[in-house]
Amino acid sequence: MAGSLTLDRAGVGLQQMTTAPSAKSALFEEQAMEHIDKLYAHAMRKTGNRVDANDLVQETYLKAFAAFDQFQQGTNIKAWLHRILENTYINQYRKLQNQPFYSPLEELEDWQLGDAESRTATSSRSAEAEAIDHLPASAVKDALQAIPEDFRAAVYLVDVEGYSYQEVADIMDTPTGTVMSRLHRGRKLLREQLADYAREQGIGKGK
Repeated sequence: MAGSLTLDRAGVGLQQMTTAPSAKSALFEEQAMEHIDKLYAHAMRKTGNRVDANDLVQETYLKAFAAFDQFQQGTNIKAWLHRILENTYINQYRKLQNQPFYSPLEELEDWQLGDAESRTATSSRSAEAEAIDHLPASAVKDALQAIPEDFRAAVYLVDVEGYSYQEVADIMDTPTGTVMSRLHRGRKLLREQLADYAREQGIGKGK
């Protein structure tokens, strides 16, 4: 018996993706579709607009569903999906449309920034993660925007999305050591940007 697998995010971009045996379709929807909002936010960060973000997420899910038989059950499906999205963006948007890897962050949602605190409240937290929680979202967006893409992606995925180094390495298809190096450099650059903002706003004076 065949079933229809659909993709829908808040009523936007609904389309039929494929037909497949109901067991596979049901398992995929159960495991993968709960991550659609995170993937959409990731796609927005890459493309900078809603139309391309919707297209990127839909293409990601199409590829993920086609390769679902190869997914190793029990491993991190969220990291697997994000890696497919990254590869899809690089292969299609960067090459075919000649879009730079450096992308705007104007539509990064405030809840994404605030979410960092709830995820990491009981763990060792970086100063940058603390700043993300307490500074205005607009200031954090501007600071992240000023960082080169490779460094920004590492900071975003670790300090905003809450991924581990290994998960980010899987998503970005780079060694863990490279992720740690980029994160270290990205946090340093972000710290400088946030320090400039603090000086401009008079934050920290007299303390």
